[in-house]
Amino acid sequence: MPPETSTTAAASVKGIAGWPPPTAKGVPDAHAPPNCRHRTILPPIRLTLGALPDGGPRAMLARGGGAVDEDLVAQAGELADVFAERAAEYDRENAFPFRNFEDLREAGFLRMPVPVELGGLGAGLAEIVPVLERLAMGDGATALAVTMHISPLGQWASVWRRTRNPRLEDLLRRAAAGKLIWASVTSEKGVPNDLTDARTRAVAVPGGFRVTGRKSFATNTAVATHCSITARHEEAEGGPRLLLCQIALDQPGVRIHQTWDTLGMRATQSNDLELEGVFVDDHRVVHSLPVGHLDARVLETVWAWAMPAFAAVYIGIAAAALEWAVGQVTGRGKAADPVVQDVLGECRILLESARALVFRHIDEVRTGRLFELGVQEGVSRCALVKYVASNNAAGVVQRLVDVIGGASYTRALPFERLWRDVQAGTFMPMANLAARRLIGASTLGVQMLPEVR
Repeated sequence: MPPETSTTAAASVKGIAGWPPPTAKGVPDAHAPPNCRHRTILPPIRLTLGALPDGGPRAMLARGGGAVDEDLVAQAGELADVFAERAAEYDRENAFPFRNFEDLREAGFLRMPVPVELGGLGAGLAEIVPVLERLAMGDGATALAVTMHISPLGQWASVWRRTRNPRLEDLLRRAAAGKLIWASVTSEKGVPNDLTDARTRAVAVPGGFRVTGRKSFATNTAVATHCSITARHEEAEGGPRLLLCQIALDQPGVRIHQTWDTLGMRATQSNDLELEGVFVDDHRVVHSLPVGHLDARVLETVWAWAMPAFAAVYIGIAAAALEWAVGQVTGRGKAADPVVQDVLGECRILLESARALVFRHIDEVRTGRLFELGVQEGVSRCALVKYVASNNAAGVVQRLVDVIGGASYTRALPFERLWRDVQAGTFMPMANLAARRLIGASTLGVQMLPEVR
């Protein structure tokens, strides 16, 4: 296992010492070798925005905060094709894609969800989802990492538009200025990542809390300046409460352990994050809820935003695999083969079904219908979006093996990386078993946990 290191906030913003970071070892400055190249075969706008009938995503984009910005998706496509050229080396070197993040920053994508009046692009969920999908077609690991920054910013922006909260405004302005990059770090070994409890402990001290624990799957902490964490306050009045906190990654007591050496999503560098007596000021505790409860505010922010964002990433990986497979089979003159048509038709159906559910979810968030159903039903519908997308995506890639054959198994070609990366979707929150149980309980009218409305 590589040596442990302490994190710093310096390598996050151009103009601050350490940024941009040096090119990862072995990563070419221009294009990857020809046998690593990934080229967009199907038009990205048609795949991403035009796949549903008129009145579907295009209309929802217009209703969700602005007109459809096909140029934004096309710009994401240009970056995605560059990221695809670099992806094999980042994957092989088990290295974070710092150069990709610098490209995203320069193109303005890191401030995409920030309201225009605070210095951002003002994109809502409907505009962001197609961009994440298109980025994932180039490199799923980069898209997943940046999602851990974009999704929280989108959550804050949606709350700020309603409340004009000055602390949220400060965070959003700093993000727009390039002074803040976020990570959301809530996963722990032995605890379901459902935002109802944590092993990390918070002890009250004058002015705040001291937090101690260890988080896993800390995606984006390689580049982030700050992150959100969860911690259990055992001695809270009225019983234990789960605290949702914000910390800076250069605070004393914060340490990143280089534990990430996995099957797929290797470039995310989702290492462990250790917290040893980290001080959290009272005003950095942004929310709390009774342990073992489903919370309406968490539904309206985390679940409503993170599930479609994760879904978009895995749909994008599967779309890239399908696109690559189309190029392979047509290049072999097999377009008229009925077996090939059957497989590719099934894969297209799986992708479009997942996309349709994502855009239904976006409309339910926009109209507020999602939040009128009760907290458990709302969370279960969020989980459904991510469940269908991640499982359909894994099914697409697996099914394509039948027509690609041995080309799917070689590291000289991009398909095997897509195959490995897509596997992560089914156990990311909300993981398959937890999602099925929650959806099943809601269908049966069984209340799994008390609700906080």
